[in-house]
Order: sequence, then C-alpha cells, then structure tokens
Amino acid sequence: MRKGCMLLSMLLCSFLYGDFSFASVRDMPERVDIEADSLAYDSDTETYRASGNVVITFDSGYIKADDVILDKMTSEATAEGHVFIKSGKDILEGEKVRFNITDDTGTISGGKVFFDRNHLYLRGETIEKKGEATYFLKSGQATTCDGENPDWRFTGRELEVTTDGYGTVKHGTFQVKGIPILYIPYLIFPAKTTRQTGLLFPRIAYSRDKLGWDVGIPFYWAVSENVDATFYQRYMDKRGFQEGAELRYIVSKDSYGMLYGDYLHDTMEVSDSGEDVFLRRDWKNNNNRWSYYLDHMTTFSPGFYLKTDIKKVSDRWYFRDFDSYNYYMAHYKESNTRKFDGVSFDGDKSLTSLNSTVRLVKDWSLFNATALMEYTDNFQSYSNDETLQKYPEVTFTGIRQPVLESPLDFELESSYGYYYRTTGYSGQLLDLYPVFSLPLGFSDYLEFTPSLGLRETGWRSSYGGDTVGEKDINGSREMYTIGATLSSEVYRVFDVGGQVVDKIRHGFRPELAYTYIPYVDQEDVPDFLSNITETNSMTYSLTNIFIARLKDESGGITYREFLKLKLSQSYNIKEARRDINGSSGERRPLGTVSAELDFAPFQYFSLDADAQFDVNSGEWKKLNSRFDIRDHRGDVLTAEYRYTQDSVEEINLSLKARTTERLDLIYVLKKNELDSQTLEATYAIDYHKQCWGAEFSYSDSPDDRRFMVIFSLYGLGKIGSLTGRSLEW
Repeated sequence: MRKGCMLLSMLLCSFLYGDFSFASVRDMPERVDIEADSLAYDSDTETYRASGNVVITFDSGYIKADDVILDKMTSEATAEGHVFIKSGKDILEGEKVRFNITDDTGTISGGKVFFDRNHLYLRGETIEKKGEATYFLKSGQATTCDGENPDWRFTGRELEVTTDGYGTVKHGTFQVKGIPILYIPYLIFPAKTTRQTGLLFPRIAYSRDKLGWDVGIPFYWAVSENVDATFYQRYMDKRGFQEGAELRYIVSKDSYGMLYGDYLHDTMEVSDSGEDVFLRRDWKNNNNRWSYYLDHMTTFSPGFYLKTDIKKVSDRWYFRDFDSYNYYMAHYKESNTRKFDGVSFDGDKSLTSLNSTVRLVKDWSLFNATALMEYTDNFQSYSNDETLQKYPEVTFTGIRQPVLESPLDFELESSYGYYYRTTGYSGQLLDLYPVFSLPLGFSDYLEFTPSLGLRETGWRSSYGGDTVGEKDINGSREMYTIGATLSSEVYRVFDVGGQVVDKIRHGFRPELAYTYIPYVDQEDVPDFLSNITETNSMTYSLTNIFIARLKDESGGITYREFLKLKLSQSYNIKEARRDINGSSGERRPLGTVSAELDFAPFQYFSLDADAQFDVNSGEWKKLNSRFDIRDHRGDVLTAEYRYTQDSVEEINLSLKARTTERLDLIYVLKKNELDSQTLEATYAIDYHKQCWGAEFSYSDSPDDRRFMVIFSLYGLGKIGSLTGRSLEW
C-alpha cells in the first residue's frame, strides 16, 4: 500500500511538474520508474529525493538503496546505504555511489563490481566507472573467486580493467588466501571473453634429455573480423629459440583456410651412435629445423570444391625430437569437420610418413570426378628418391545405376595417373573398369545379383636412376571378372516396454558372394601398378544389427544402433582343386575368419574391435580392440590393444579417476609388448577449484624424461590455452 501511494505521488508529480518519462530531457532513458517509502520532487533543482527501500528501474537495469537523489537534468543518481546496482548482467555494490543512468558511468566508494561474462570481481576504496566497459580502482583488487576471502587475487595501488579487454595493476601483489607471495610493480592480465589482441598464458615444461627448460609465450592478434594470427615464441635452453606463426583467414563463407610455420636454429649436439636407425643423424650440431602446414578449402558451387592439405618438416627426426610438445600434437583433432577445428594429423614420434594433398572434386548425383596431387615424405628412409609421388591422379567413378530404363545396372571405376620418383620406375597409367549387374528379387526375403566386369589397364613407364640394364616398360592388361551375390535380411522387433528403451529391432543379414578372376600374364607390369591375383572363391558373411528405440522424458523418440557384429570367411575353390600329387602340403581352402564388433549399449560405455583368425594354423593374425568406460562423475578409462602377427603388439591405457570433486588422478601407459618396452608412462595430478586449477605431470620414455606444470586462473586464462579464438564469417 505504501509503495503504491509513492507511485501515485510520483505520477501526480509528473502531471504537475513535467513528463516523468523524461521525454523532454535530451539523452534521458525513455522511461524511469521510482519506488520508495517516501518520494519528493524539487522543481527548482529538478531533482527527486527518495528514501526507504528505494528501487529505481531504467532501461538497462535498476538501483536499490536506502536513499537516492536523482537529478532529472543530468540523469545522475546519488545513492547511499546498502547500494545495489544491476547494469545489464553486471553488479555494482557500495555504501555510497554516484551513477549516471544514461551513460553508465559513476563512482563507488568502498564497494565492489561483478562482471558476469568472465566471472570477475573488483573491489576498491574507490571505483570509478569511466565508460560502458572501463573501471579505474584505487587500492583495489581483482579476482574470479567467489567469497569474501578468495583463494587468489591481484591487488594494487591502482587498477584499471576493461571488460572484454585487459586489466593493468600498478604497485601491487599477487596474493593467495590474503598472503602476498609476489610483488608486482606492473602487470597486464586478460579480462576478455571474445577475440582480443594480446598475450596468451605461457606454457612451461622441463625435458631432461631433449629440450631442457621449455617455455612458450603465444601472442594473439585479432587482425580483423575474418582474419587472425597467433605468434608462438618458444625457448628451449638445450636447442635455442623457435618462432612460429599461425594465420587463420576467411575470404568468404565458401573460402577459408589456415597457414602455420615455425623455424628453429637447433644448437644441440646430436650423437649418431644409437642403434635405433631413427636416432642416427647426418648432422652433429647447428642445424636449421622448420615445418609448415596449409589447410585451405574453397567451394565453387554445391558439390564442386578445392581442398588443400599440405604439410612438410625439415627432417625425419622433427617429430621425434619434439614429441613432448609441438603445434601439430596440440591442435590435432581426430574429426575436424568444422572450420579451424584442428590440424589433420597428430605430430607423434611414431609417424612414418607425411602425405600432402591437393584435391579438386566435382560431385554429381550419380558420378564423381576427383583430381589429386599427392606428395609423400618417407621418414623410414634417408632419401625420398624412391618414394612414389602422384602428379596427378584423376579418378572418375559412377555409383550403381540403371542402364537407361532397363533392369540392368551399371557402375564404373576409372583412373588416370602420372607417378613419379627420382630412382625407380615412373610413368603413366590408365585404368577402366565398368561393371554390369542384374538384381533379381525372389519374394521379399532373397536377392540374387550376378555381375560382369570388363577391365582394361594400359601403362607407359621408364626407369630413372643409376642402375644399368633397366628398360622401359610399356604395355596393357585386359581381363574380365565374374561375380554374384546372394543375400537376405530378416528382422524381428522386441517390445521391451522399459522407461528408456521402448523397443529393440534385431536385423540378421546373411550374404554369399562369388568372385572369379582368370589368370593374366603380368610379368612386364611396373611396380607402381598392383598385380591382380587369380581368384576363384566364395565368401560368406553374417551381420547382426541391434537398434534400440529410446524415449526421453518429454516423450520424444530417438533411435540408436547399439550393437553390430559381422563375421566373414572365404573359401578358395582354386585351392580346393589344387593337385597335391608330387607336392608337399595339404589343401587349405578355408581362409581367415574376420570379425568386426561395434558395441555401445549406453552413453557411458563403448567397445570397438576387429580381428582375423587363421583356422588352418589356429593363430590370430590380427586383433585390434578399444573400449571406453566413463561415468556421470567424470571418471574415464580407455584401453586399446593392437596386434598384428610378427609386426605389432601394443597396449595403450589411459585412466582419469575423479577422486574428489577437486582432484583428478591421471595415468597414461603406452607399451610395446613385442619388444617388451614401455614407450611412455605419464603420471598426472589435476587439482581444480572454482576459480583456479593446477596440473602436474611426469612422463618417462626410453629417450627422455619430462616434467610439466599447467596452472590456470579461471576467467583470466590457462597456460597453453587459446581462449577467445572463435573466427566465423
């Protein structure tokens, strides 16, 4: 009732003394509302005096206080007693505040400010709001921690902060729980949430054998709305100073890219006495090391685009020397489908080669044409002279489609390639392979499809190098292929009736395929053309697919394939008919059994596996598996086993245990079981609170030991992070 009377009094004043909406006053808000226990208006000074539970509401926020004087001409409010001001999402508090509700400027005595966008608190004896985004503090402090006694804070005789910009501290300290631990004569710190030019937080590490102390300080430059750059300054006391630069650009919504390069004059002396061929060098010291990477995409029209993925390093030891950290490891994303989502390869020391490609692609509804240029750097050889390069390779393919309006189907694989190398056979290759098929259906459960393929391959090649006696090889190869598939699919839907899983569909698809390829003389085929083996075989496969229909809380329906299991095996008819008279060994027509498994019953578990088992020897030829287990707390276990007979046997294990809400324990193991050697063992502790975090890690590998500390002040940045780098057209 009392506040209602004050509103009524206010409206009467507006009729007697002028328009309360301040429409007649220049630059005033369109509407200002005042609620208070008592309200008075002085027509001589054109001021309102409000007392008791005062609430003044304006366009961008409101003021609460015990007493407020509002000057109608200047739009300045002087508030005292438990002052609380909300401007947008930011909050200002103090005992006495002068605030201009038109231009959002003012002065706070004994108060504090809270910025919602980056969760930043400012406190000071005097806080002056100079504009919409700039604050000047005397005897002030800044932190992103909640509470009256924050875990950390910057203090200073003078502080100036620009939201979405930077803050400066003069004659201050860095305090932990109120205890000064570092004197700061002058400091610049980030207080931004969007793209802003400036220093990013550093990265600090120590590598005992390879790098020594390793410190990197990136600088980010927001050049324009569609161009930015990051400069990486990195010092390694055992190797020298490395400079790197990344440029990201958007020419238009259909043309964009990223370019990176780095350079280091390596001063480390390297021994070539290691038994491992990868460690043997052809230099001792003072070697120039560099790398570059270009990722560009231009779409000319729907289905017609140019894609470049070019990368190169100075030497085959680059990734082995910088395996603790390099740009490509830090920015690799397994699936980089979005612009600037990451580089296309992981700069790991196990890399055996780098492939640079340029693709020009044109898609139609039933056909595809691709022109490819590919250059390969082979890290398993001192010289790249014998590595085959593609300059270019053009393919034209057609998916299965009817021939005119007949029941006959047609598909096409064709290619032209020019293959080059300094030492070995180089030349041209033309391959045409049309396939005709006739799908025949029997009832709704059986489909039979015979096929006939006609293949013509021609080549012209010459030998380059110092070898004497090698001759040019020109020729052609003609063959036909016969095939047939017999398949069926049956399914059943089970009504589960669960709260989440409503129904489950089990589909079962058996398939039998026959392949016949006659013998063709291929003695004069160059080595850049693969031989085609004479084949007369049957292959069966059995595929089981389980799909769940899921219901959410609102009644929405989604589907998820949670289990797929495929088994296949071939039967060699040619081997079954082989004459064993006068020869040792029995017939072994049965081939290896192949299995593929994808299992994801719920969001916290997944298992992928593929295997090959030799039924003749009773041995596993290949076995790869990976499973991920996680829970709602954030605990994660990832285990991977890779096995190829007489070649590879590896175990990779990654574990993150959330022991408490604040403490994570991390363990990573990479082990070569074939050589009984631990490739890497990493132990890490990740401690995080509301406003800061710290990660300590130790890694041990056969050729190095390294220690890394990652310290984060949330809201201000993170060591090694590139926050605020969103770049969109």
